[in-house]
Amino acid sequence: MADQVDIAVIGGGIVGLAAALALSGRGRYSLALLEAEAELAAHQTGHNSGVIHSGLYYRPGSLKAQNCTRGREALYRFCETHNIPHERCGKIVVATRPEELSILDNLAERGRANGLKLRRLSAEELREHEPHAAGIAGLWVPETGIVDYREVAQAYARQIEAQGGQIRLRSRVRAVQHEGGRLRLESASGEISARLLINCAGLQADRVARLCGSDPGLRIVPFRGEYYELLPEKHSLVRNLIYPVPDPQFPFLGVHFTRMIGGGVEAGPNAVLAFRREGYRRGSFSLRDAWETLSDPGFRILARRHWRMGLGEFYRSFSKPAFVRALQRLLPALQMSDLRRGGAGVRAQALFPDGRLADDFHIVEAPGMIQVLNAPSPAATASLSIGETIAALAEGRLRG
Repeated sequence: MADQVDIAVIGGGIVGLAAALALSGRGRYSLALLEAEAELAAHQTGHNSGVIHSGLYYRPGSLKAQNCTRGREALYRFCETHNIPHERCGKIVVATRPEELSILDNLAERGRANGLKLRRLSAEELREHEPHAAGIAGLWVPETGIVDYREVAQAYARQIEAQGGQIRLRSRVRAVQHEGGRLRLESASGEISARLLINCAGLQADRVARLCGSDPGLRIVPFRGEYYELLPEKHSLVRNLIYPVPDPQFPFLGVHFTRMIGGGVEAGPNAVLAFRREGYRRGSFSLRDAWETLSDPGFRILARRHWRMGLGEFYRSFSKPAFVRALQRLLPALQMSDLRRGGAGVRAQALFPDGRLADDFHIVEAPGMIQVLNAPSPAATASLSIGETIAALAEGRLRG
């Protein structure tokens, strides 16, 4: 017999955990969270740079903007309540060329529309915040912070179990069948029958949707972000967080410097196409994953449109001097010998068939299911707010 629950959540990253946290906290539903790996937060959540994002970049009124603003403050409160090390340290965004000034102004306007208390910096004021940074102007964003999201995820998990929810590791879902108004999930740890399924599978979200009999209408394309680390004796080059002015055509923020809550400074990431969805090394390869990406009509349109940028990212992936030159735009004193290779993460980027990159969170409802199909950065920052959003949708489904 399959175990009977009201809600099954697929995915033990921070979004799935936040949804389970919100629903278990209501005390009205039985719940099981199924995670394919042997540990929680094994992929996007556990491989990011640990930034608590301010909401600077997101279109006012978008799901990213709304959830980042609410989620950021909720996350700060959660960390304080649960004694999770964190810091509201602020960041600067640096314009290094005259043509970036108008983009910086647009960013400031967007940030203020999202409720941020920004301050425009002259070149001299910029160096008061970051003495080694070079630029002609900047933005000071005090709401930005740092945290270890693995610790946050573990705290969510403890709360879920304290509130009566189940967490099952090593429970990759292999099949989903519709049976008389319920869903039967066949997983590596056994079968579960649920009234409602919530798909928060991240890098596998589109595949899980298809497994459930839904057409997600998009493809997850993995982009690997690779980091370097500053040697300990060079940590003084960076006080907190230093970002470039982003290219508005792309959802990536460019290489930047991030002080970590546990110590150390990361430099990066780039954004290079990965040939495996969980491909954290340059040599990682999956024939299935690579074929699905390269044969996808939307990806071919995207590649034709932005092949020069893609080649540049590959070049920086294999060339440390090229990577360092990009970093030196922000920090001219940086030398190649100041850096060693660090870790990497993989971003699940949703791509539509017409070649558009999904630029907002994308949550779709279907009979008996809620599919979270695009939840990249700032999803970790916004997780508590996204969890409440998903919980409200779930309650509407269960009551209906």
